[in-house]
This record gives sequence, structure tokens and C-alpha cells, in this order.
Amino acid sequence: MTARAPAQASTKPSRIHVDWVGGHRFDAGRPNGPTARIDGEGETGQSPPETLLSALATCVSYDVVDILAKQRTPIESLEIDVVGERVDTVPRRYKHITLNFHISGKGIEKEQALRAIELSATKYCSVRDSLRADIEIEWTVAIGA
Repeated sequence: MTARAPAQASTKPSRIHVDWVGGHRFDAGRPNGPTARIDGEGETGQSPPETLLSALATCVSYDVVDILAKQRTPIESLEIDVVGERVDTVPRRYKHITLNFHISGKGIEKEQALRAIELSATKYCSVRDSLRADIEIEWTVAIGA
């Protein structure tokens, strides 16, 4: 009798439906679910590159909220200012992204918050892991009262 590795749980593929609503505007979301306006001109919604920055910031933040809560220092407020620098050539991909976190909560220490951000950005965030490895991503954190 031979030992077998346990079967890995299969995950369903992510599905998004996109409706063109004219010009460079699109409504995107899960089928029969909520949608977000994506606007190539940035007039009625975020542009596609801005949407990518939002996805990265919220993905990292998702884990940070959970990590700090597990350490019994829950977040009371969280804001992230994201700066994305793009190359001058086509396609104008991102070359450097900075996530500037502003966190407040009773007992949260700066080093603790930085460690939570690092864990998310380097280990848990699927959006970060889906980006090109040569995109430099940095972060800062300011702890509020």
C-alpha cells in the first residue's frame, strides 16, 4: 500500500461580467452581483490602472485588519493613500507603488502594524502575488490616537 498526498481543495474560478456602457466606460462585477464603474477617462469611475491600485490596497488591508484583530489590537480606523508610478513607454505599466497606511486603534504599535503589512504584502495578498515581480512595492504606516 502506498501513501498518497491529501487531495488539494479545488477552488472555483473567479468570474466577472463586464458591460460596456458607452465611450470608455464599463460596469464590472460578479454575475448577478454588485458592479463597479470602470472608466478609461476617469470621469465616472476609476480608470483600469487606478482599479488595480485599489485592488492591491484593499487586498493588503484585508489581511492587516485580520492580523491586528487576532493580536487583540483591532483597528478603529484605516485609510490608505496609494501612489503608483508608471513607466513612460507603452504599455504604461506600474514600476513602483507606495502604500501609505494611516491606522488607529487602541494598543496598536507602529512595528506591529508594519509587520502585519509586510506579512500581507509578501505572503498573503493574492493581488500582489499576481503582479509582476519587478514592480517595487513599499509601504509606510502612521499610527493615530
